[in-house]
Parts: sequence; structure tokens; C-alpha cells
Amino acid sequence: MAEERRTRNRDNRHERKDDEFGQKLIDIARVTRVMAGGKRMSFRACVVIGDRKGHVGMGLKKGADVAVAINKAVVAAKKSLVAVHMVDDTIPARIVVKFKAARVLLKPARKGTGVIAGGAIRAVLDLAGVKNVVAKILGSKSKINNVRAALLALERLKDPRQLREMRK
Repeated sequence: MAEERRTRNRDNRHERKDDEFGQKLIDIARVTRVMAGGKRMSFRACVVIGDRKGHVGMGLKKGADVAVAINKAVVAAKKSLVAVHMVDDTIPARIVVKFKAARVLLKPARKGTGVIAGGAIRAVLDLAGVKNVVAKILGSKSKINNVRAALLALERLKDPRQLREMRK
């Protein structure tokens, strides 16, 4: 009986919360490293995860196999989650952010507008749970840098209530 109790506790301890996170594969690339004996192939995966309730993260990792690279990227994305401040299913203010050569513009939108965004930024905004927003990629076409710029923009947005408190 004590043995059953231990296994039950062990099973409860390992309950997973992975079901609450949605994930989207942004980019997969075969990369080559030149070594003394020749070339070594590996895969690089860029994954964005989010709970659609205001948390989103990105992971970029390499692995010997595609599945290994994706799993590593998902673990890295969980460690880099960003909280997104939203007001009525949109972002609180207009923001332009530059990351390397990538520039991203995010503007709040009225209810019913939806997510008007292209490329990799759309996945970030969907997984973050932002329902009404207009986004534009202004600089580089690099998916990874555009995702990083979008995450930086979402991270820099402040909650309007906190701003009012700070100003008082």
C-alpha cells in the first residue's frame, strides 16, 4: 500500500503544463560546420511558444536531428517567456522597435480588426493572445530578427495603470 502511494505521488509530481502552450515553428535550417575531418551537418530551429493569455517566448537552438533541434528550441523558449500588457485585447500604445537591421511597427487596433501582420510577427502576436493589432515589418526580411524585434516591442510596452501610478 505504501508502494502504491509513492508511485501515485511520483506521478502527480510529473504532471505537465505543456498543454497550455501553443507552439509555432518559425524557421528550420540545415547548417554546416567545417571541421578538420570534413563538414558536420546539423539543424537550427526557431520556435515561438505562447499561452494566448499574455505570455510568449522564442527559442533558437541547434541539434543533430530536426526533432532534437525543435525540442531544444521549445525548452529554450519556455525559459525566455515575456509578459505582454494588453488593454481590451490590443496593445496599449504604438511602438517601433529596432533589433539589428529589423524594424517592427506595432499599432493598437479597434475591436474586430483582428491581427493584421505578416510573416513571423503574426505567429508571435497570435501566440501572445493579442486579438486586435496592426503590425508592419519595416527593415530586414530575416524571420529570426523580426521575431526578436516583435518580442522586444511587446516587452517594452508598459501597462497604462502602472504608468499613471508612476507619474503621480
